[in-house]
Amino acid sequence: MEMSRSDAVWSSETAAPRVCGRKISREQLIRRLGEVASGAGLGNGLAALTEYVGATHYLLARHDVSQDGGLDFVVCSDWPFDIVRRLSGIIAGLHAKITELERCLAQLQPAFHTMPDDIGLPRGVSRSYCAVTFSVGRTRFSLMLLFPEDVILSQEALRDIAVLAGYVASHKIKADVRHDRECELTERELECLFWIAEGKTSDEIAVILGISRNTINNYITSVMRKTATRTRSEAIAHAVRNNLV
Repeated sequence: MEMSRSDAVWSSETAAPRVCGRKISREQLIRRLGEVASGAGLGNGLAALTEYVGATHYLLARHDVSQDGGLDFVVCSDWPFDIVRRLSGIIAGLHAKITELERCLAQLQPAFHTMPDDIGLPRGVSRSYCAVTFSVGRTRFSLMLLFPEDVILSQEALRDIAVLAGYVASHKIKADVRHDRECELTERELECLFWIAEGKTSDEIAVILGISRNTINNYITSVMRKTATRTRSEAIAHAVRNNLV
């Protein structure tokens, strides 16, 4: 359930929350992110963003990977594992409630959500978490942050990291995402994907490629399995998002 900012940041009824002071300056943050671009690990960059905004834990997730089973959607995280394991269904439920237009409008806009009551959290960590959505190429990501119970996350700092998270991810993920996708699908599978994106039927693709209709269907089934999609339309959408066609 999405929460308003005031609902999300006030987590104590007995004491007024404090606006979290940054532990590192903007200049220090930029310097550390420069180190990431020069070869430091993705986790180092995410940790710097987390520290800058006053949060305690980070999780970077991809939106184009199936969340029905497994944790493949998690790119990098220092959240407690039990919480991450439960997060799959939560994210899928949130995405199901909004349209593609709403997803686009939410880009770079911090949003606060709340964890279910039955999820155990580290002591002193708020049951609310902040999510910032951004894109690298055509792939959409969310940086999700846990933060202390008694703080208000700085809106200025959140705006900073909304942009900088994309910068970090573009250096450490974009080439890897493209390489991974190219390696997952064979040349013949990519050919079939291209032709179904052009609106061709299995029979038409069989004629174009000079192989049997059953073989074409097998290739397309393999494409959907590898891309965690259920229909040809979903496979086409996945291909467009990942620059495969």
